[in-house]
Amino acid sequence: MFTGIIEHLALVKKLSLKAEGAGLSLDVGNYYNDLRLGESIAINGVCLTVKEVTGNIIIFDISGETLKKTTLGTLRYAEKVNIERALRVGDRLGGHFVTGHVDGIGTIKERKQSADQCTMSFSIGKKFTDMMIEKGSVAIDGISLTIVDVTNGVFSVALIPYTLASTTLGFKKIGDRVNIEIDMMGKWVKRLLVNVKERKGNITQEQLREQGF
Repeated sequence: MFTGIIEHLALVKKLSLKAEGAGLSLDVGNYYNDLRLGESIAINGVCLTVKEVTGNIIIFDISGETLKKTTLGTLRYAEKVNIERALRVGDRLGGHFVTGHVDGIGTIKERKQSADQCTMSFSIGKKFTDMMIEKGSVAIDGISLTIVDVTNGVFSVALIPYTLASTTLGFKKIGDRVNIEIDMMGKWVKRLLVNVKERKGNITQEQLREQGF
């Protein structure tokens, strides 16, 4: 479990694609000195397990399924990635609960810069935006953000200068792809509504009230 508060930007040293997965090596500089084998770290919002630590280099294995569902398979040498260690009991929860299990890949559709913030829009399937609400939470490449607006297949977020300077979204361009994880609450509500519809057919307002919505 993570919070979506990015701790550091690491550099990709090597991505080795294999028949059924890949190996990923990252240079974290001197930021971590107590990493342990087997612990979880979110890389651009994807939960991976530390396989090996050699000085400043951390090595991970990536499964074939993860390569299909995320952007990790397109990482390039010297590219920067967002990293966050798993949440410990008692830590401050500055963002929202993020599992590190990506729901889908979104594409940057628009970027509007103003004096004090940047508004960025992302396109993703309607089945994903159906689980989002305005002012709700979303994780983009592992970054906990608040949704400004959401329509069919498109949503936007507002980015303050600190976020732009401290995460990969500061140098992302229109057309770039990002990992999207929807807030758990939205996914559970949609699942409950689907279950109600499957049991009772068309849902009325009265039926929703009976189900506690």
